[in-house]
Amino acid sequence: MTIKELREKRAKAWDTAREFLDSKRNENGILSEEDAAKYDAYEAEVVNLGKEIERLERQAQIDKEMNAATSAPVINQPGTHSAPEKTGLASAEYSRSFWNNIRNRNWIDIRNDLQVGEDTEGGYLVPDEFEKKLIEALEEENVFRPLATKIQTSSGDRKIPIITQKGEAAWMEEEESYALSDEAFGQLSLSAYKVGTAIKISEELLNDSVFDLPSYITKEFARRIGAKEEEAFIVGDGIGKPTGIFAATGGAANGATTAGAAISFDDMMELFYSVKSPYRKKAVWLLNEQTIKALRKVKDSTGNYIWQPSVSAGIPDTILNRPYVTSVYAPTPEAGNKAIAFGDFSYYWIADRQGRSMKRLNELFAMNGQVGFLASQRVDGRLILPEAIKTLTLKG
Repeated sequence: MTIKELREKRAKAWDTAREFLDSKRNENGILSEEDAAKYDAYEAEVVNLGKEIERLERQAQIDKEMNAATSAPVINQPGTHSAPEKTGLASAEYSRSFWNNIRNRNWIDIRNDLQVGEDTEGGYLVPDEFEKKLIEALEEENVFRPLATKIQTSSGDRKIPIITQKGEAAWMEEEESYALSDEAFGQLSLSAYKVGTAIKISEELLNDSVFDLPSYITKEFARRIGAKEEEAFIVGDGIGKPTGIFAATGGAANGATTAGAAISFDDMMELFYSVKSPYRKKAVWLLNEQTIKALRKVKDSTGNYIWQPSVSAGIPDTILNRPYVTSVYAPTPEAGNKAIAFGDFSYYWIADRQGRSMKRLNELFAMNGQVGFLASQRVDGRLILPEAIKTLTLKG
């Protein structure tokens, strides 16, 4: 079955679920226990079809990459160079020596080549090209990073000027003096918190030239660091880690509070319009899967469900016609919790301190025939314009 056919089947399954939900609700808008179980089965089919569509899309992307040419055609004259030779951390010599050092601590060529990446943080800085792969991998593992604005810092602290109060114009009589209206400026600081992980690899794998060590470390580093980053960007308290969107201090301001224990259409509209119009143009919902499950049952004032499935490739599922992103780290829809964030997440800035570090541990796991690796990076994140994102709090 093709992706298009699966999308059409998913849309039909959702229509069936909606019709069943409409027909089985009693006068209080509640399903019986038996009908609720049947509806959950319908909804599970919609969710499973969505997951299958995502799997097929990933498979198509992998097939495209595997079928791509393994080398670029020669289009320039022999003896000419199409690109300048890279130096420093981006040079081929540094990259080769770095990975030879990772595979074998006693590799004879490393001493001179690795001087450009001095062991200043307990490990050598990873090569530039590999760092780009790490950043791309972190984008894939971390659902929050693609939404935010990323900057790189060479030092541990970055000062960001913020306009806290804007000036305004005024009506004037003929020949009346102009009134001064100054803007007020504030300042936010992005620091560099350290996040790291330790990886163990057997000596046999390290000595096996067939084993793709860079790819393995990239994926494992991205999986572990990406998960901790995502958690901090969403619910971090700013103590030893970035300040998250849902943080009580430094996070997004509350835009609405539900009238009851459940989320209603009016609650969603209040949150929607609590965000100013310029920010709604690129706004995205951020919420937990459990919250999505609850919102699938919510209707607008004309009887249409506010959650709508996608039927075309490249167009995401929507809530009130705006796309959403789910994360396991977003708060669950429980009393007193901030359950939903809505707004323009490009005003959340992520500061990556340039350079990621890796260190090899030879003796620590030697008795087990393993070699350890420490990988770390320094990062911070903070919402720099609170009015760009608002949250919905469930009544306590």
